[in-house]
Order: sequence, then structure tokens, then C-alpha cells
Amino acid sequence: MTDTRTALWTLSAREIARRVRAREVTAREVIDAHLDRIDVLNGSLGALTVVFPERARDLADQIDRRIAAGEEVGALAGVPISIKENIDITWSASTEGWAFLADAIPDAHATMVRRLLEADAVPIGRGNMPDTGLRWDTDNELFGRTYNPWDRDRVPGGSSGGDSVAVATGMSAVGLGNDYGGSLRLPAYAAGICALRPTAGRVPASAPVGAWPLTEQFFAVNGPIARHIDDLDTVFSLIHGADGMDPTAASIPHPSGYDGPRRVAVSRDPLGWGVDPEVAQAISVAADALAADGWEVVDVEAPMIEEAALLWRRLSVTEFVSTFQPGGRSVPLGEGATRYFLDNAEETEVFESIADYSAAWGQRLLISAAWERFHAEFPIVLGPVSARRMPAIGYDLSGPEATTQLWRDHRLLVTVNFLGLPSVAVPTGVDGDGIPSGVQLIAARNGDHIALAAARAVEAHVGTFTPIERPAGVVLAGAHG
Repeated sequence: MTDTRTALWTLSAREIARRVRAREVTAREVIDAHLDRIDVLNGSLGALTVVFPERARDLADQIDRRIAAGEEVGALAGVPISIKENIDITWSASTEGWAFLADAIPDAHATMVRRLLEADAVPIGRGNMPDTGLRWDTDNELFGRTYNPWDRDRVPGGSSGGDSVAVATGMSAVGLGNDYGGSLRLPAYAAGICALRPTAGRVPASAPVGAWPLTEQFFAVNGPIARHIDDLDTVFSLIHGADGMDPTAASIPHPSGYDGPRRVAVSRDPLGWGVDPEVAQAISVAADALAADGWEVVDVEAPMIEEAALLWRRLSVTEFVSTFQPGGRSVPLGEGATRYFLDNAEETEVFESIADYSAAWGQRLLISAAWERFHAEFPIVLGPVSARRMPAIGYDLSGPEATTQLWRDHRLLVTVNFLGLPSVAVPTGVDGDGIPSGVQLIAARNGDHIALAAARAVEAHVGTFTPIERPAGVVLAGAHG
């Protein structure tokens, strides 16, 4: 068989699976190519905390034997995936970045992992994260820092930063992460790749083992990271649907396309609080792409963003205060996460009474209804992932005011979490200084296919990112083409 290993790590997940099924390459060749990539890059980037070379090769060999025997294989045959440190897989501890969980091997796969294994995807390693996913950066005292492959001085985003960097640099073709406050979309934005934050309840969470706070139940979702929108769509089609364990998960059909009304509300500067020039340019690029694809593009702001973003913060911090104080969950956070949590608490007015806390959840229903009406007129909202480009390492720990500035920068990002809406982060190009730019496309509840359709139109206009090797032989970024 022709040796094509040097190019295999640049391929999309769908193309890898097609070539494996067609016997153009073996699954073993695909996995070896990505393991070679990990050997070159992971030591300097810190994206993957644990790598599974023997197990990955064994799974690949099993796929190759089945194909040779004429058996059917799954939709992701031979596709290497990375799995975030807080998503269960039975041969690796789900540490959440905490040293005290270093030996916490799960008894069962998370549903999304099991479903992808059944589709013949091959887990190749674990993606790094901040302890308990509490920061918009990726660093912890157990595994250390993940570096942004475009600029090592900037944060890679969080909390699914390890998986985003692995995907962006060709160490894996798909990453599995989760999103409580932008933790899929923000690191994808930083890495110049794509991510889908599904509608709340579309992808099952890990089986509950304790009393989860309400914000975790309503704001957090599992979802995929990839370099191509079609890969997000394929993975979502495999992982969504009730599993008989997560009582919040529902089985809702996932259409393969979208033929409904094509109107886009463009929020160029949510609330008028300011955006970086590069962010404004990214939104213009995406709006032009959608217009060229036949979407009607209207500059109009979605309702009640400030109320939603503020309640996301107040509810989150209120629950973290009660969770991490003595008598609560009492988890020993690392130094960085502790400092960030305390600075956030200092800047946030927490709910002191049950009445006020309950009223906040009641207000969520009113804001959701306003967005429901808005989405009936505008099926897609286009806006920034962050109002700023990624900050320098250490910015989020520079004082209480920094936590407020980050919240302001991420106002539309967390509004999506507060409302449980689907949103796709998609890149729009590389700025003049070599930093990727991008946007998010937000759909109504259960309109995941609509967000993917709009993102596919942007991708068709601007292209996709495929990692390349730098002349010096050090691979630290991707190329647009």
C-alpha cells in the first residue's frame, strides 16, 4: 500500500473514514501518522495529558481486520479522537485536572464516547483542561499548561483547550469537550477551528453520581470540536439522543440540511460595549459569506443580552460560592483556579436569599421567551465569540477587574449558555499578525442543524484550516486554504 502517512493528519474525519473504508489507507496507518504528530508536537504544546498508543493501534488493527474480512465498519472508522479530562472512558482516569483524581478510573464510558467507539472512532489521548473547568484558560497543577499554537504568549482558551489545540495541530481529527461558559467555542476560536455547542439536552451528560448544581444541569453541554463543519455534523448525528441514564436528554430528529427561512440577525457589537477591530472584521466577513449564499442579513441586536449574561454570572458564582465553601463540595482547587474563583466572587453580587435566587431562574424563562420570538423572525444570530482576541497568559489572574472584563468580552458567549441554545464557532481567516479570527452562529432551541447550515455557508466562502509544517520543521499552527 502507498505510504501516505505524512498527509493523513491533515485530512478531515469524514475523509479519513472514507479512505479507510475504501482500503486506500489502513486505520493503523492513520493512527501511526497521528501518533507521530503527537511525538513531534505535544511536548511543546501540552495539549494531550495522556496518550494511548498501544490501545489505539490495537483498535485500528481490529478495524483493518474487519474490513479485510468484508465486514461493515462504522461512520468514523479509523478516525483518531481526543477526549477531555472530564469525560469518562474506562481505561483512563477522569481527573478534571485535579491531582486527587489521578487514579479515578470510570466504570463505564460516557455515552458520547461509547457511541463514537461503536462508530469505530479511535481514542488517541486525553485533552487538557483547567481544574474543574473553572477558567477561560487551560492550565492546572496536575498536568501543567496548554499553549496556544498560534502565539505561545496568548492563552489557548478554556476549558476544552487541550482538545482544541490537538485538533488544530493535527494530533487528533475530532475532540470531545463540553461548554458551561463557552468552553467549546472559545478555545476553537483561539485555535482557528470549529466547535458545536449543542442545544441543552441533545447530548447526554455523564450519568449523575451526585447532586449537580442547577447551573451545571442547565448551562453545560457535551459537544464536538473539529476542523470542518461536516465533521461536527457527522459527530453530532452519532452522539445526540437520549440514553436512558441522563433524565434531561431527549431524542429529537437531526435533519441533514436546512430549507427553512434564511434570515440572519447580525450583532456586530453586542450592547455597544466595544469589540476589537479584528473581531468587527470577522463578523463582516461572515455576514458577507451568508449574504453571498442567499441569506438575508439584517443588522439588529437580539434581546436582553445584558440581563442574560449578568444572570449567568450571578447564578454561576452564587452556586460556586456555596459549592466550594466548607460544607459544600469542598474540592481542593489549584492555586490558579482558586485565585480566579475568588476574584470572580469579589466582583459579583451573589444571591443572598432563596427568593432572589428563585426569581433569577424565573427571569430566565422570560428572556428565553424573548429569544424564542426573535428566532422565529431570525433563525440565526451572528455575533462574536469574544469581543476581544485572546489575552496574554496570566491576564485572567491579574485581579478582580480582569474577571469582569473577560465576562464583558464574553457577553454573547455566556448568553448562549444561559439560554441553552445551539451555537457553532467557525473561523473566518487569519489576521495580519497571524492570529486566527472567527464568529459564532446561534440558532433557536433544537435548531442545531440550522446553526450548522449557516456555519457551512461561512466555511464554503472562507475555506478551512489544515495544519502545516513550518520551514524549520516545528509545527505550531495551521494554514488557511
